[in-house]
Amino acid sequence: MDEPDGLAAVMSERRQLLNLAYRLLGSLADAEDAVQETYARWYAMPRERQDEVASVGAWLTTVASRICLDQLGSARARRERYVGEWIPEPVPGQWSQGRVPDDPADRVTLDETVSMAFLVVLDAMTPAERVVFVLHDVFRYPFAEVAGIVGRSTEACRQLASSARRRIRDSRPPAAAPARADLVRDFKLAWEARDIAALVDLLDPNAAMTADGGGLVGAALHPVEGAEAIARYMLDLARYAPGLEILERIVNGQPGLVAQRDGAVAAVAAFDTAADRVTRIWVVRNPDKLRHWAA
Repeated sequence: MDEPDGLAAVMSERRQLLNLAYRLLGSLADAEDAVQETYARWYAMPRERQDEVASVGAWLTTVASRICLDQLGSARARRERYVGEWIPEPVPGQWSQGRVPDDPADRVTLDETVSMAFLVVLDAMTPAERVVFVLHDVFRYPFAEVAGIVGRSTEACRQLASSARRRIRDSRPPAAAPARADLVRDFKLAWEARDIAALVDLLDPNAAMTADGGGLVGAALHPVEGAEAIARYMLDLARYAPGLEILERIVNGQPGLVAQRDGAVAAVAAFDTAADRVTRIWVVRNPDKLRHWAA
């Protein structure tokens, strides 16, 4: 292929590759590394072999998917050594009337397939289930192409996708819905006011909260369950970290909250709601997962 047109064609796939890798790995940092490795392999090929590639996009997608598949296998071993609960890395987005932030994360297309709830379910899948499901059900690759990417038969890929869909159906109650901005805003106001009664009233009695500090900062090592227990945890967090500024932000495509202290992001919270109550909260405090929120 002729340069610079060839370079433009190759680099035009970067956004798609990053979107794919983030959904596969649940980490924007790891996704960027996987995409960088994909391009490194492309440019390591002799020019003659590059010219033989019928579809650059298909080649890059295949390589990126296989890199992610390998990483997912090793990630399971790393998770066994992880301190406390592991939550996917949150990515910033935009309010419906806001502007797109000048941040690498804005290259990830924000929709329901990057919601925290969705990514948590993906993380519970086997590596093969996750790759097949994301390629076929999210990015609409035919099973025949997916089979070639993951090295499985077409029928095996159909079965993996079916198993992944069952996991998703079984993981969420029928009433679950994307976070409502008004409930998240009311939660913010109650938190700022240190109003435990208001917080309890906003939370479903069976609500659960998971925090991820990665062993680097303080965070609950196990999920906190029940409205009152969550409310007390949130008030303790504010008490032990005075001067927190709570901001309304889009977190993984849905309304969420960001806690800043002295201009630095201390925590990012994602929500699920049902009817008029908050049912699930994910709080990421691990500073390694907040690099893209620095702005």
